[in-house]
Amino acid sequence: MTLNFTKMHGLGNDFMVIDAIGQKIEFSADKIRQWSDRHFGIGFDQLLVVEQAMQMGVDFRYRIFNADGSEVQQCGNGARCFARFVHDKGLTDKTEIQVETASGVIVLYIEDDGLVRVNMGAPNFNPASLPFSQTEQQDHYSVDVGGQKISLGAVSMGNPHALVLVNDIQSAPVEALGEALESHALFPERVNVGFAQIIDPTHIKLRVYERGAAETLACGTGACAAVAVLKKWGLLADQVNVSLPGGDLVIRWSGDMDSPLWMSGPTVTVFEGSLEV
Repeated sequence: MTLNFTKMHGLGNDFMVIDAIGQKIEFSADKIRQWSDRHFGIGFDQLLVVEQAMQMGVDFRYRIFNADGSEVQQCGNGARCFARFVHDKGLTDKTEIQVETASGVIVLYIEDDGLVRVNMGAPNFNPASLPFSQTEQQDHYSVDVGGQKISLGAVSMGNPHALVLVNDIQSAPVEALGEALESHALFPERVNVGFAQIIDPTHIKLRVYERGAAETLACGTGACAAVAVLKKWGLLADQVNVSLPGGDLVIRWSGDMDSPLWMSGPTVTVFEGSLEV
């Protein structure tokens, strides 16, 4: 069976995108791991799958699989690529697209300047939402990692995030500490780990160690999580430029706990391909 796909990226966070509406597909975790291999496969951080919506009034179902084959709830950079894909492929002519995910319905907007803006939903700071094994919600948590106490914030953006504030993003122990926190016993479903440096209240630098993918060039939900935590700590303005290794995102949030974060950023189609499954 021939499977058609598109390779895309958002700030270097790259994806294999598959239309599962116009073609029949079958895949397993093993197959995803083969496809994601950057030496022997296509190479990507996540696989994005476009499916028929299961709810009335929603345009599509959006599924996300990490490079290790695990299915996850949300991916912000992927959501922007998803919107561009379904529009460019003629699956919809809408510029306001409602998409159901494993964590709820999100709305994607294709703007006149070509950027895609995403309503990422309101942040959830309840530890149980991640899940995070803490008895009560706090602004700052102290976590023991290898005998060292690490102070961090925690929030769900439809997927779990921990945030560590650092003085220098370049020297931050992203790989070692990111890996240790990602699989820490306090996070039973693992966690994405962000490392943020504040430049000023309207600008931060960020690196993210993603669960199931290690450090990536960009993470949209990670950018939203970083802004949510740091805004809650009283350190940021309502609009923040988030500089990731792959480029910049603009995140807007008023700080109202019931209001959504808005993310704007670019998308790029790299190539079209097909493979025999």
